[in-house]
Amino acid sequence: MIKNQGYSNLRKGRYSEPDYVYHVVFSTKSRKPVFEDFKSARFLIGLFKKDEELGTTKTLSFVVMPDHVHWLVKLESQTLSKAVQRIKSMFSRYYGEKVWEEGFYDQGIRDEGNLRNVARYIVANPLRADLVSQIGDYPHWDAVWL
Repeated sequence: MIKNQGYSNLRKGRYSEPDYVYHVVFSTKSRKPVFEDFKSARFLIGLFKKDEELGTTKTLSFVVMPDHVHWLVKLESQTLSKAVQRIKSMFSRYYGEKVWEEGFYDQGIRDEGNLRNVARYIVANPLRADLVSQIGDYPHWDAVWL
């Protein structure tokens, strides 16, 4: 039987480029709700900010759900795989165990006019998941347009 490689198979034959924007989704192992813990969610958000300060990425929007993350990110200097790997690795070190499923899903956003629509979709995830009744009640999201 062939082992299901999930998101990692989606990356085969693909490449990413600096100055492009990507909607990235990555999940915790077995969809464990790691980010129900407020401190863990805020630490991950801090990693996005730290990565931006290093000049490797620019976060346009994100939402940290209990068991997965949506990240709208512009690459500044490295490949998408390296950026995601760095975030996942730093969080796992903080958490003290391997937290993430292998790989990730991404969609390149080539139409700049579509960026705000993608950001709206991202930040509305807690509403669609019935975690809150209004987005302002969910603490783990942001978008540069606000």
